[in-house]
Amino acid sequence: MRKRIVAGNWKMNKTYEEALSLVSEIDNMVKDEVNGDVTVIVAPPFPFLQGVGKLTQGNDLMHLAAQNVSEHESGAFTGEVSAGMLKSVGVQYVIIGHSERRMYHHEDAQTLYKKLKAAIAQGITPIFCCGEPLDERDADRHFDYVGKQLHDSLSYLSNEEFDKVVVAYEPIWAIGTGRTASSQQAQEMHAYIREQLSRMFDAEAAFNCSILYGGSCNPGNAKELFSQPDVDGGLIGGASLKSRDFTDIIKSF
Repeated sequence: MRKRIVAGNWKMNKTYEEALSLVSEIDNMVKDEVNGDVTVIVAPPFPFLQGVGKLTQGNDLMHLAAQNVSEHESGAFTGEVSAGMLKSVGVQYVIIGHSERRMYHHEDAQTLYKKLKAAIAQGITPIFCCGEPLDERDADRHFDYVGKQLHDSLSYLSNEEFDKVVVAYEPIWAIGTGRTASSQQAQEMHAYIREQLSRMFDAEAAFNCSILYGGSCNPGNAKELFSQPDVDGGLIGGASLKSRDFTDIIKSF
């Protein structure tokens, strides 16, 4: 059975003290207010991982994620962080293929495939991101665009490896813009993604894969989005930097 997940991507925000304060607030709110079967993930910047992780160790609902990982195991790769390093400080999830990494760091499908393999080999669950820019949506090419992203990075995984992957659909035109895909648009794409996954793997694997929505989800629209049959939660950006908003999104299931 697939998991219900709310993951907060903090991106390049907060100082160390601010990060500890934020995660403490989220941790306490989750303990006090969240009931039921939901996996809560926070993805702070690299320097804060160990400190944030220590503060959430006593909360079974809270999990630690990194925002990126190197495709390399070790070596002369200045500034890179390996999956083994992440594992050693308690990281359980890692975001791979976020649109900002694809755009600003020119990460291609083969690089992302290698990152998926590196994370899975260390027992870290990848959150694989896919999604289309506005011009592809307006040209009615959004299904083909997302389908190619899925195929080019995921189809080379074995079924056993894919079983460890979470997928996040992030319409690029709805990230940080305040624009949001309607619940019907989100469901339509999530259903398409699940259908594509069933072709690459099998129906059971596709059914069990958690698919998150990652486009300007907030406390006002989360309940409607999460009520869709193929939307299993959210990859939250700006709203995850506010403990009240993030907790209210978690409570939207």
